Order: sequence, then C-alpha cells, then structure tokens
Amino acid sequence: MNKIHPKFLRPLVKRREEESHKGDYGHLLLVGGSQSMPGAAVLATGAALKSGCGLVTLHSTARAAQAAISCFPSAMLSEDAGECFSRVPDGLLRFTAIAVGPGLGRTPQTEEAFANLLTRVNEQEDTIPMVLDADALFILAAHPELKKKIPAGSIMTPHEGELRRLISWNSPEEKELAIKALCLETGCVVVAKGHRTEVYTPDGGKYVNTTGNAGLAKGGSGDVLTGLVGGLLARGYSALEAATLGVWIHGRAADALTAKYTAEAYSSKDLIDALYVGFKALE
Repeated sequence: MNKIHPKFLRPLVKRREEESHKGDYGHLLLVGGSQSMPGAAVLATGAALKSGCGLVTLHSTARAAQAAISCFPSAMLSEDAGECFSRVPDGLLRFTAIAVGPGLGRTPQTEEAFANLLTRVNEQEDTIPMVLDADALFILAAHPELKKKIPAGSIMTPHEGELRRLISWNSPEEKELAIKALCLETGCVVVAKGHRTEVYTPDGGKYVNTTGNAGLAKGGSGDVLTGLVGGLLARGYSALEAATLGVWIHGRAADALTAKYTAEAYSSKDLIDALYVGFKALE
C-alpha cells in the first residue's frame, strides 16, 4: 500500500512550456447532464476547466449546455437534441480523453447511446481513455458485457453504492480482492471513493489518499472529481497519475475550505474555485 502525498506526486506534475498553445494540453469531451439533471454536468465542466487541460467540450442537452456556458464561458458545447444523452458526437479523434456519467440519466435511449459511444471509441485508430462515473457505472453494472469495450488506460470513480452494483463483498478483505479483480477484468484504474479514498491499479497496486474530510459528503463533490480527473487524463497524465493527482488535489481543496468556512458551510461550486490550492501545494 502506498500513501498519496506531495512527495509522491510532485515528480509527476507536468509543467507548461512558455512557447505553447491550448492544443498542446489536450481536449476533454465531457458527456453528462440531462434536461432533469443539468447541475452535475455543469460542476464537472467547471472542474475540468481548472485541471490544466487546453480545451473542454461538454456534450449535453440544451438545458445543461446553457447552464454550463453561463457559468463557464470558456467551455465549448456539443448539444444533444434529446431530453438525455441520445447521440454520440462526431469527430471523436479530436479528443484526448472522455469523461462520461455525471447527470447522464438511465433511460433505454441513454443506455443505447452509451453502448454506441464505447463502440465508437473502440473503432478509433488511437485509444481514447475514459473516466467512467455515476450513471455510466450504473449502465455498466446493468450491462456487464459492455465492460470488455472499455478502452485501455481508463478510470472508474465509484462511490460505495456504485461499487456494490459492480462487485459484491462481505468483509474488507473480500472488498479489496473484488476491486482488484474488477481492475484486472476491465483494465481500469479504480478510484474507490470514501473516507480515505483508495486507488487500485490492474497490476495489483493500491494507493490511499491523505487529503479530504467530511465536508465532501455533499451532492456534487463526485462530479467535481470526475471533471478534474478527466481533465488531467486529457492533459496527458496516465490513468494512475490522473487518479492520484485528482483525488489529492480535490481533497486538499476540501481541507482548505473546511479550514476557512467549516465542513458545513461550503458547496461543490466552492470546491471548484479552491482546486488551485491543491495545484499550488504541489509546485
């Protein structure tokens, strides 16, 4: 077991070159949100824009897209004409990573579109790694045959309830073995979110986060993490690097907000605004 702390993370941090442009830092496609659940996609979009990646495109329904652009005008939009995710956007090769799940919905139409997205990603000449969260994990649990289509170098970010849909266990020891088996089956890095978030790798590695507090036990915190990790993956970090950097920075932002406002009195939107604290601590 390895602890995730600054000494471990600092050598991983990528620097920005003076002579560079936005195209040098990756392009994230974020697929999420629906007419009835726009907020999750908005939060994930905001966090992705604070990750350091060059470009972020949100593919979502009209309500979520308009809400996102109102809050974060530097995002780009790909509008889905339906009430939920129903169409895979064109031009997947322009994206260096895809994050899918926050506020996605669970309709049969969305399940079909998600399966089509996995198929389309597998058809590309170059691998496009993915971050799978929330309703994307629910669909995977309901349709386990889709697991084999997850591209190499991808990340799952389940909380306890989502994890129990994917695997089962009766003891902490069984839980760890089941997560490691899930990593092997899918080739994914698995971020098991909780009091001390744990990151598991397909080669049997386990990394335990050292930041974060009970102030994160609020709606939207996971959506912020999805956007942040997705942006890091798009930026060019490996799945393990994006996962460990993401959970530590996310938790460090929460620690700073708790120190300033208490664990009760900050929101997931505040968490986005505080992500810089984690990045600055790793300089």
